[in-house]
Amino acid sequence: MKDLKYVISLDEGTTSCRAVLYDKNASVIGSMQQEFTQIYPKPGLVEHDAEEIFKCQLMVLQNLIVENDVRYDQIAAIGITNQRETIVVWDKKTGKPVYNAIVWQCRRTADYCNQLIKEGWTEKIRQKTGLLIDAYFSGTKLKWILDNVPGARQKAEKGELLAGTIDSWLIWKLSGGKCHITDYTNACRTMLFNIYDLCWDKELLKLFDIPEKMLPKVCDSSSVYCKTDRDICGFEVTIASAVGDQQAALFGQGCFNKGEAKNTYGTGCFMLMHTGDKPVNSQKLLTTIALGLDGKVSYALEGSVFIGGAVIKWLRDELELISSAPEIDRLAESVEDSNGVYLVPAFVGLGTPYWDMYARGTIVGLTRGVKKAHICRAALEGIAYEVKDVLDTMVLDSKTDILNLNVDGGACVSDVMLQFQSDILNTRVCRPSNVETTALGAAFLAGLAVGFWKNKDEILNHRKIEKVFVPEISEEKRNELYTGWKKAIEKSKAWIEN
Repeated sequence: MKDLKYVISLDEGTTSCRAVLYDKNASVIGSMQQEFTQIYPKPGLVEHDAEEIFKCQLMVLQNLIVENDVRYDQIAAIGITNQRETIVVWDKKTGKPVYNAIVWQCRRTADYCNQLIKEGWTEKIRQKTGLLIDAYFSGTKLKWILDNVPGARQKAEKGELLAGTIDSWLIWKLSGGKCHITDYTNACRTMLFNIYDLCWDKELLKLFDIPEKMLPKVCDSSSVYCKTDRDICGFEVTIASAVGDQQAALFGQGCFNKGEAKNTYGTGCFMLMHTGDKPVNSQKLLTTIALGLDGKVSYALEGSVFIGGAVIKWLRDELELISSAPEIDRLAESVEDSNGVYLVPAFVGLGTPYWDMYARGTIVGLTRGVKKAHICRAALEGIAYEVKDVLDTMVLDSKTDILNLNVDGGACVSDVMLQFQSDILNTRVCRPSNVETTALGAAFLAGLAVGFWKNKDEILNHRKIEKVFVPEISEEKRNELYTGWKKAIEKSKAWIEN
């Protein structure tokens, strides 16, 4: 191991591809990032070009190695973490996608999901997968591709097509088509995987009319899968982890034990609470697999906010109210409050605890005195309110109080947002020195698989808290603010439903 100095994490997110180089102390030695195209064919529909994602991810990987003057034989392993429910279908022979990747945010299958609910599938699917029926998950998106791309279903039944979430797509491409796998954390988000029997569920595959031969083999999140292909990448390095982004962040935050929780402020916001080796059932939260490690599976409760940090990108790119993400903090801090404005960023519906596929974004409480700074502050507060909705549901269903909320993700660099988050939750909010714990979690899992790090205890020694936010407002003010948020939510619900 003495010549192996680094682990690389490939962090394939919803809007960009990153590659991060870590040393033995889990310090970031170098990082590369590249945004890729967001495709919106119609309102509520979101796609990505899977080929562009691969090229983008390969480019930042290769540039990272060159820029940091790293020899290939110094890299112990590569770990992969990814946006989870986004699905790709590609030709087994040519390696070409038959359609754009359909993104987790996409609502195109909302009507079909409603049909399933009306047919009485809600409880059966929840009992098998831990999920609620929603267009968020991969299964209905995969069915849509097979039903709507000419010839796709026939080719799939002949075994000529493969399907997978982005981890599967990247590993297949990086290995030169030699390895078609996924891990438990990604498989459990498809609405096709039985989280109790730990296998693709034949009844659900039949319901969605999806040939099992398309799907990847499901493996531990930390395991030696294959090597990168020299002809594709220019080098051979072991790929040793695949893990959904939110579960990667849970691991990167050191939440290894029952009752420990984290919230990631990325494109969306996702809160996970570790529930140990037994799943906890919930009507409004998702029961999900936290990790597959050392041949054992652990579980978590999860709450999902579809639009979190993405609202900042919207203010920058679509409304052009700000020119850069840091500007929103400066504007928000320039005013004492939001001047009565509430911004509900339900651009693609509402997740936990509402699960309303037909909700849409709303700004309420506007008066002549409202300035750009108030809108910016309302956007940050809206993220914090969404997180409170999730945390309150999690505390109720798990019967466990969360005394400290561990936070991470790009948007959590905002002090003004995290202070408001602590205020509205009446809970301590702990931000680590390295807020990119998604990439770190994938690196840790890859390093464990090849012995670069010995065990979880060694990993915990590398975790450092940078700042703790504590509540500063009265209970009366907290209740007043949250009551206004609940009124705003009601205005956004069922906006486009007939």
